[in-house]
Amino acid sequence: MAGREESQILRRSWARPEWLVVLLRFLQTTVSSRPLSAILAAFVAGILFWGAFNWSLEATSTETFCISCHVMEENVYREYRKSAHFTNRTGVRASCPDCHVPKEWIHKVVRKIGATNELFHWLMGSISTPGEFNAKRLQLAGYVWNDMVGTDSRECRNCHGIEYMNRQVQDIQARTMHGLAEKWGTTCIECHQGIVHTLPEGFDEEAVMDALHDRMEEEKVDCRSCHLDMAAPSKDDGWGKDD
Repeated sequence: MAGREESQILRRSWARPEWLVVLLRFLQTTVSSRPLSAILAAFVAGILFWGAFNWSLEATSTETFCISCHVMEENVYREYRKSAHFTNRTGVRASCPDCHVPKEWIHKVVRKIGATNELFHWLMGSISTPGEFNAKRLQLAGYVWNDMVGTDSRECRNCHGIEYMNRQVQDIQARTMHGLAEKWGTTCIECHQGIVHTLPEGFDEEAVMDALHDRMEEEKVDCRSCHLDMAAPSKDDGWGKDD
């Protein structure tokens, strides 16, 4: 009987701890006796909370934070250091968050919420060696590519705008492909998957190029736009004629 009473007392104390009761009474008394002070305190607390929240967003949106995970530092970061996004003739550099963290606040918050899944797998040690990383790389890259397609390569467009490109100074291949991308509504990542990071094992580049060639053939794009040294098509093969 005594044991049952003790357990009930314990449950009541857990459900209503004394410190919380004291705090609630203090707040109630303060609001009743000093309403202006209470409003000011709530305002200051709100500012401090908002500042702390935004500080945490910015602190976790730096290259230093990205490579604090040894899996990132030992794999994709080493590839990135060899790319033109890391070092180039002009010295303009795009860091990890420039490509992988949205600048707009609402999109950044959504990305951070999604990143909790990555934090979970980091805590679980799902990937801890280069071998484990490479085994899942195609799947992981697919997630990133799909996200970028879904946002129309939003982070790429923070620096690159196809509508602002000077086609006259581009070579004929780039000029042709950018013109087709604009016409087809193709987004950056659909052609530039391997521009910074090594393409994962199992990625079928030939299938991508076959699909591209098929579409270019449907559009009757001159092969010599890319293959500059090839012979011209014969007059009777149908290219360049209206159906």
